[in-house]
Amino acid sequence: MSVFEIAMLICFGFAWPTSILKSLRSKSVEGKSVVFLYVILAGYVFGIVHKFVYNLDFVVLLYMLNFVMVFVDLLLYYRNKRLMSL
Repeated sequence: MSVFEIAMLICFGFAWPTSILKSLRSKSVEGKSVVFLYVILAGYVFGIVHKFVYNLDFVVLLYMLNFVMVFVDLLLYYRNKRLMSL
């Protein structure tokens, strides 16, 4: 466990609720990159796998929480894209 890893995940964790709220309120995909969201999800998956394989500790929960928030933002991206095409 590294205090710097925890700090990084907490900092990123504060950014995602803001992004989710923006997606909910705007109902638009403008300014969003679906590729970016997938890359971030992949990064969190790699972090989770690393924790399970090499160093399982409570920090894995921060990775999982961040993953869920990015996944919600990704779902909102597709919902908003569908809404924009109606």
